Amino acid sequence: MQRRTLLGAALGAPCLSLPGTGLAAAPSAQEGYPNRPITLICPWPAGGASDAVMRAFGDSAAKTLGVPVLVENRAGVGGTLGAMAMVQAKPDGYTLTQLPLGVYRLPHMQKTAFDPLKDLTHIVGLSGYTFGLAASWDAPFKTLKEMVSWAKAHPGQLSYGHTGTGTTPHLAFEEFANLAGFKTQDVPFKGSPEITQALLGGHIPLMCGTLEFMPHVKAGKLRFLATLSRERYKAFPEVPTVKESGWDTICESPFGIGGPKGMDPAVVRVLHDAFKKTLDDARVREILDKFYQPMLYLSTEAYGRYAQRTFEAERLTIERMGLARKSA
Repeated sequence: MQRRTLLGAALGAPCLSLPGTGLAAAPSAQEGYPNRPITLICPWPAGGASDAVMRAFGDSAAKTLGVPVLVENRAGVGGTLGAMAMVQAKPDGYTLTQLPLGVYRLPHMQKTAFDPLKDLTHIVGLSGYTFGLAASWDAPFKTLKEMVSWAKAHPGQLSYGHTGTGTTPHLAFEEFANLAGFKTQDVPFKGSPEITQALLGGHIPLMCGTLEFMPHVKAGKLRFLATLSRERYKAFPEVPTVKESGWDTICESPFGIGGPKGMDPAVVRVLHDAFKKTLDDARVREILDKFYQPMLYLSTEAYGRYAQRTFEAERLTIERMGLARKSA
């Protein structure tokens, strides 16, 4: 069996010292914080799993904070538009963003307007994405191994949808294809809802993405070929992992909440506590379960260390895959 673990390994890596977490020394929190609505950027399209999850977190946190938490969708650029917005946002605690894994990867692939270690305050780690491979019902393959065989017999003809160049599903599938020895035609979309509709419409035969395609699997409209997680899902015990099928590609994608650099530590503490409390909210747990997302809590300090480790781990992954940007 060929062995390779892709992405997310930094979560369990030894702790490194973090010279800059984005927290600036300040004597006290802003007077009366918060006293007006907070904007929480979801860097994915409206209507998808990320949108539903972030709105659940926002609604729950609002109960503790005492002010509305308004979710704003800014889709595109591999889920990094929220991080980009933090560069111009005031560090007053009223503009926050989800920080998906791509935030630590994209700077290694192309020049970005933000530095994930210098330009962000890492507030709290909350959850993570799980990914799988789904095929249209009339695709010329019904299992993962049949798909690999078909792709090898038709070099370069297998097209699949993903959530954007350089995103976790894209790199995970390309790593898997490399290990399995077949070529692909990748088709980028802005988010999983668009990919799912393209799959249902017969425009592509395969997708790699979050598990929001599950209702269509249950309805008999799509086939769930494999999961990229470490273990099979309890709800679908018959669906194998890519790893156990012979190609050890494991894909994990944690995320949390961040803000601009220079935030008052006392404000960060208020936000951390409010969002941490959301993980005890039955409604939030229900939404996470619906989209097969685990709870992955990280304190402010632990989340900062995670960012440092992940940034380095992503650099190594991108270099290994030959996708590193050229130096200026």
